[in-house]
Amino acid sequence: MKQQSRARVRQMSAQMWFDFSTVVVALIFFTVAWPTLHITHAVPPAVQPFMAALAAFPVLLVRINPALGWAISAGSGMLIALAIPHQPNNDMPMQVVHILSLFVLLFAVAVRTTVPIIGVAWVATSLLLGTTMSNEGGVASSVWGWPIALGAVVLFGLLVRWLVQSRKQLVRQEEENEVERARRVILEEKARIARDLHDVVAHHMSLVVVQAQTAPYRVEGVTPAARAEFESIGATAREALNEIRGMLGVLRSDGQAPEHTPQPKAIDVPSLFEGALRAGVRIAWTIDGQLESVPDGAGLALYRITQESLSNASRHAPEAPVQVHLRVGPLVELIVGNGPTATVARPVGNGGHGIAGMQARALAVGGDLTAGPRPDGGFEVHARIPRNPATTLDPVLVEQAAN
Repeated sequence: MKQQSRARVRQMSAQMWFDFSTVVVALIFFTVAWPTLHITHAVPPAVQPFMAALAAFPVLLVRINPALGWAISAGSGMLIALAIPHQPNNDMPMQVVHILSLFVLLFAVAVRTTVPIIGVAWVATSLLLGTTMSNEGGVASSVWGWPIALGAVVLFGLLVRWLVQSRKQLVRQEEENEVERARRVILEEKARIARDLHDVVAHHMSLVVVQAQTAPYRVEGVTPAARAEFESIGATAREALNEIRGMLGVLRSDGQAPEHTPQPKAIDVPSLFEGALRAGVRIAWTIDGQLESVPDGAGLALYRITQESLSNASRHAPEAPVQVHLRVGPLVELIVGNGPTATVARPVGNGGHGIAGMQARALAVGGDLTAGPRPDGGFEVHARIPRNPATTLDPVLVEQAAN
């Protein structure tokens, strides 16, 4: 907005200076044409200022209406050439100031008006000067010389016109790009919020649902009233997840934005196991190797894949044991599997981005991920992530690839 305001101020200032310069030029033309008119034409003194005005003042229309100014100048020039006698020692049918005004106005017509008007002005001016300015010794040169000279003026005016239009188009494009950048910033922020909601809120809300559903099986002596309360908590949490996923459908977009907070790393993965254990998930895990040696990009992908895998296992097999094997070597290998369950878990929410998102995260760091049922009726996620990929990816890009 400020840039547009400054552009308008600069435009107004340029127009004011142009108008001032136009008035100065017109006054100069007038002060030259009036005192010298009696030298070139036989005109009564009372008529001289009016003829000088016809020669000079049409220039004032150069910005407002150049076609009208040209018409006045050309018409008055033809009238003077045919009706006003010139002095014996003068062969020019009109004053030099009048010819200069015609040149200026023809240039303005080429810059400001449409192509048909430009063609009419060029042809008419060429005929006017080519016929009235001819003499016996140079008829041919005058007839062909004026159209060529005036054509050069028109061509120069068209070049200026195209240059100005190109500049305006460039400014307009820059303004559109600025609007597009602002729109992209909004979309990117919405996408970042959506990712945070999906990765944080949905994960922990799923654990709440799992705790509520499995509490009657884990805690002894649960009364019917307590069981009903747990059922109510689970239903409320599932409804909240439905609303969250509806928000994600609105907020998710193609925008990509840099993250503004530190991202999880490989060393944060054990906290996911501990959180699931506190939530009542029967989980066991083994870690071989040093998680500190995993770079940030691969660590972020590992964390998100583990988080999503535990959430899926908790939702779809709430009573089944979960086994996690994590090996850190040249290849970081993660296996998350759950056993079969006799109880059919009610779906939590209306579905998310699950396996496709995990595969995208693994692919973003040069790895791969497979997921599917096991022969014993359980389910297993197997991810392989290079610890030192050939191309180092920014953790932000890894986070965005899954979204």
